[in-house]
Amino acid sequence: MRLSLINIILALIWTAVSGSFTLPNFIFGFLLGAAALYLIREQVGSLGYFARSMRVVSLALLFLYELVLSAWRVALLVLSPKMDLKPGIFAYPLKVDRDFEITLLANLITLTPGTLSVDVSEDRRFLYVHAIDCSDPDELRRDIAEGFERKIMEAFR
Repeated sequence: MRLSLINIILALIWTAVSGSFTLPNFIFGFLLGAAALYLIREQVGSLGYFARSMRVVSLALLFLYELVLSAWRVALLVLSPKMDLKPGIFAYPLKVDRDFEITLLANLITLTPGTLSVDVSEDRRFLYVHAIDCSDPDELRRDIAEGFERKIMEAFR
């Protein structure tokens, strides 16, 4: 976390030195700062910073993929002449246990069309999810476990 703050400070220094306070220039400065930190990674102990950054990017790409895929599925369900839907709520057993990870998982599920995080159990062991088509809740649980939850655990542990 410390190195990400240093990287942001380096990007801000870049924008100040270049005299252009625009988003593309800040992003360019951020990338320059990341490259500089990468070059001295052994001296500042930043080996984990770059690996974690790649895992966070991987999580973001998975979310975008799931977003497009589930939007397509919901569109097909809505446009089909015969709506054979079985909406329902299922309990998803959580492997993540930190508040941030549970919140991130619940938000990713909610932002994906066709699913909605409803509640977390008192003991924080289950997440209750509403699905527009809950005909196979085991498959939905498996998709969450092998997708979002696995990537969250890879990125933040």
